[in-house]
Amino acid sequence: MTERPSLGVGLMSGTSLDGMDAAFTRFTGPTHADLLGFATRTYSDAERGAIQAGLAGGSARDFARLNVQLAEWACEAVQLALDAGRGRASDLDFIAFPGQTIWHEPPAVTWQLGEAALLAERFGVRVVSNFRARDVAAGGQGAPLVPVADVLLFGAADAPRVLLNLGGMANLTYVERRAQERGAFAFDTGPGVAVVDAVARLVRPGLPFDRDGALAAQGAADERVLAELLADPFFRGPPPKSTGRERFGDEYARALHARVPGANGVATAVELTARSIAAAMAEWVPPVREVVASGGGVHHPGLMSALERALCARGRSVRLRRFDELFFPGDAKEAVAFALLGYLTLHGQPGNLVAATGAAGPRVLGTVTPA
Repeated sequence: MTERPSLGVGLMSGTSLDGMDAAFTRFTGPTHADLLGFATRTYSDAERGAIQAGLAGGSARDFARLNVQLAEWACEAVQLALDAGRGRASDLDFIAFPGQTIWHEPPAVTWQLGEAALLAERFGVRVVSNFRARDVAAGGQGAPLVPVADVLLFGAADAPRVLLNLGGMANLTYVERRAQERGAFAFDTGPGVAVVDAVARLVRPGLPFDRDGALAAQGAADERVLAELLADPFFRGPPPKSTGRERFGDEYARALHARVPGANGVATAVELTARSIAAAMAEWVPPVREVVASGGGVHHPGLMSALERALCARGRSVRLRRFDELFFPGDAKEAVAFALLGYLTLHGQPGNLVAATGAAGPRVLGTVTPA
């Protein structure tokens, strides 16, 4: 018997802080997803500033207000995705809302803001939220969580593949074969575009990010500083591991900018991302012939070029492809992945890949707010 299709919207507001992504998605089982509509509710400078202020600390009042604001922005994103897919709220079976990570320090704590009750009230459907907490409670890193989607939806049918996400942080998933969990694992490699864009904003105040890689293209990496940065203990540590802006955020970017000012600092940050990814693959990942990249970093020409060079250094032969070439637009990938996590939770299925997070075992993730 064919399973009745389930319609959901997955949301994502990541470490890049560019906006709230929403993917209107149809599932016919956990290994088949169709993207029906996608939209990004872009953050204004003031809204991005409110989140950054929360990341830097704040009062109970500040966090309470941000908790509600994030949910309001999520409501707008859901409606935009429904409009893009010509859907209605009454079509939905669920919404998956991971919220915005404010502090992530596994295995001690992980904290996401965003009031799920507002979404449940606005759209009249169940909302699955707070995905990371259960994995952390089970001794895991609480991240990365997208690897379950990489295994179930995006692995190759006939060969190993690495799925690489170039968000604010960079993370990868190694998949032996699609829908085969055996042998699959994942981990954060370090910074993605968070440091690149933070340094760019220091060089050009008012610039939201290094658009089209223009600043990095004007500079050259400082090899001496780069070598010191790559000696960070995080890069040498074995997986499973995860990180965030607590380690590779604005403070880190300010320190880099002070040492390597101007466009050279942006170029150094680009090389830091590319080489840390390539080093992680060389050290911890079995040989593969294909890396499929998604996330905001794929729109940075300098980063993609640097990554291709780093992956193919020392005689290695690795083809770097964009997610869009094989599936749907890559900007929607993480939102679709959280839609899948919501789907799995509502079907009583675990959503963590133990080899990725290091949890004590598979766990059904999230908190369900009733319709």
